[in-house]
Amino acid sequence: MATNPLFNNYNSATQQDTLEKLIIESIKIYGQDMYYIPRVLNNYDSLYGSDDNSSYETPYSVEMYIKSVNGFSGDGDFMSKFGIEIHDQVIFSVARKSFDNEVGNAELADLPRPMEGDLIYFPLNNKCFQIKYVNKFEMFYPLGKLYTWEMTCELFEYSGENMDTGIESIDSLQDKFGTNLYSSALNDESLGPILDENGNLILLEADADNFKYYEENDIIQEQSDLFVDFSSIDPFSEGTI
Repeated sequence: MATNPLFNNYNSATQQDTLEKLIIESIKIYGQDMYYIPRVLNNYDSLYGSDDNSSYETPYSVEMYIKSVNGFSGDGDFMSKFGIEIHDQVIFSVARKSFDNEVGNAELADLPRPMEGDLIYFPLNNKCFQIKYVNKFEMFYPLGKLYTWEMTCELFEYSGENMDTGIESIDSLQDKFGTNLYSSALNDESLGPILDENGNLILLEADADNFKYYEENDIIQEQSDLFVDFSSIDPFSEGTI
């Protein structure tokens, strides 16, 4: 049998607008104010699909709902061959209309939707999360319309991006993990690096301390040689080293 033609469940603009306002109001009540930071591609390589000089510059305040209210999901904390890795995962939900008003229609952003690779600053734990996947079907067309974006995010891992958001906890990532000496060098009037008599970069005093631990490579090698023995014969080499 066909559906009842006397009831319009999917094309009523009035009902859709009412439901959308209720969703926005619910997020404003139960959600959190967060910062959405679009990723700026400065040197995009279309062949490899990556950018080795991307940056995060402009934060936009928008309210979001935390769907994973029971805690962080994902792989959690574990020990790998690279050391301790933290793969906390969280799911945020944002109203489409709120995103368009606060971010999408902004002059500098102009985004049709939340994009993978963008950042969300979570003030509750003072951490930054990167969007890994955006689900546009969080709710399957209630009253014939989509109202929210669902964003699956993981804890952001710094990998050489330029951070200039004005949010100290985010911008400090570059100072803490950045290894580009030229970004911390003293420059002349033409913005070129100033070198000493030996041809070495002159670092700003505040930044010089951040690179001291790179001078400990020889010490680390000497200490590792005390308990790592590479002289033993490989059992699979038939007697050869």
